[in-house]
Amino acid sequence: MKFYAIPALVSALALAACGTPAEDNTTADETAVSDTAEASTTIVDVAAGNPDFSTLVSAVTTAELGETLSGEGPFTVFAPTNDAFSKVPAETMTALMGEDMRDDLVGILTYHVVAGKVDAATLTTAITDGGGTYEIGTVNGGKLTASIEGDAVILTDAAGGKSTVTATDVEASNGLIHVIDTVLMPK
Repeated sequence: MKFYAIPALVSALALAACGTPAEDNTTADETAVSDTAEASTTIVDVAAGNPDFSTLVSAVTTAELGETLSGEGPFTVFAPTNDAFSKVPAETMTALMGEDMRDDLVGILTYHVVAGKVDAATLTTAITDGGGTYEIGTVNGGKLTASIEGDAVILTDAAGGKSTVTATDVEASNGLIHVIDTVLMPK
């Protein structure tokens, strides 16, 4: 089973991550994420309703992806938190949020989005069935490699950077959000 980008979704938003269910070592922030998700709210609504995603929401707005990510979907978004964005150098974030680099920002955000609804159980099964890794196609045409380290799902980006999924299966009316701790970078 492979996840491939759907060309019509290339302009979709990208963010979130997936992990194996843990014993219940979730933090208050992770619990707040799942508490904000209601059946009638889109991925954008869920993110906008949680202060831990304010940088993501700002980036989605700047990239003009809000309407797309509020669309029918379904989408799976590996969503970086504010802390994840704080790992990106400040001058890079400032440049990305400017008009001149909107295409780059769109590329980064859509690198975090997968067409379809991919829950944690499906992803972990795919990793296991793939002998320990699983390649995920994102809506921007790039690839992520998912693996399991300990109890966590790790996503490796095109640059070799790694992000850990910290919360999974946050429901939205048009898909799922998986929370990640590092912004993923396409080529």
